[in-house]
Amino acid sequence: MNQSLNFSLMASVSKLADELELQQFPQSALYVIATPIGNISDISLRALKVLSMVEEIACEDTRNTSQLLTRYGISKKCFAAHQHNERSVAEKIVQQLRDGSRIALVSDAGTPGISDPGAHIVDAVLEAGLQVIPLPGASAAIAALSCSGFISDDFYFVGFLPNKNKQRETELGKLISIQATLVFYEAPHRIMETIGSLVSVFGPDRKILIAREISKLFEQIHRGSLGSALTWLQEDENRQRGEFVLLIEGASRTNADEDSEAERILSILLEECSVSQAAALTARITGKKKNALYELALAIQKKSRD
Repeated sequence: MNQSLNFSLMASVSKLADELELQQFPQSALYVIATPIGNISDISLRALKVLSMVEEIACEDTRNTSQLLTRYGISKKCFAAHQHNERSVAEKIVQQLRDGSRIALVSDAGTPGISDPGAHIVDAVLEAGLQVIPLPGASAAIAALSCSGFISDDFYFVGFLPNKNKQRETELGKLISIQATLVFYEAPHRIMETIGSLVSVFGPDRKILIAREISKLFEQIHRGSLGSALTWLQEDENRQRGEFVLLIEGASRTNADEDSEAERILSILLEECSVSQAAALTARITGKKKNALYELALAIQKKSRD
């Protein structure tokens, strides 16, 4: 049974490889390629084809990309394109493309330009009138959304929040009334603080999905209330390890209307009161948590200054 299945699978892969030979792969083009976020098998045949045929590969870390290429028997020249040199590397890539080269752009994991380097390079290539071709694939955000069960046609991608608590909660205050599912990325050393901020701003009742180490050996998906999230993480220290995707249920229409009314009241009070006083009075009027209103007041104040 297994031998038959393996033979069938290999035959299908061989057929698809033959079909790839008939596809067009233009020269003078930048190929933006998604790579696995954990499981090495999560890469497309087209991605492997392009990686094997481009002249060079721009990558976030040459060591990581070299390991990926070695696993698939691909040998290509790689050069670094990370957040510290992205703008200067963009000029080099544009020139190479003008000379007729095909260049691949990859990050360490997932899709370049999505909370990873790459956007400046793509922008420079497009501004130069050259072609950018995306090769879709692994995305931690989409993977988490697909298994969340949150009923919403929309999602709002936030990515990484600020490191400092006050700035983080100010940013979260701007998102209170958004009805779309909120998507955050977080690192292990900040996960507890970030969950604490989420509870402080959104309250304990909203649903959260915690997805850690997606597609890796110790992948774990947990869904529950924000109020129970810290307890779940503390029950096992291993749950605080790895890379995280956090999904927060969007505001209900009723909550969104209430939040809009709270924002209106805050805006009026801020004309006469301090942030603290405005938050305290609005909490008494609306019954909402003072901490969340305080952060929302700071966001309103900042917006009015800008």
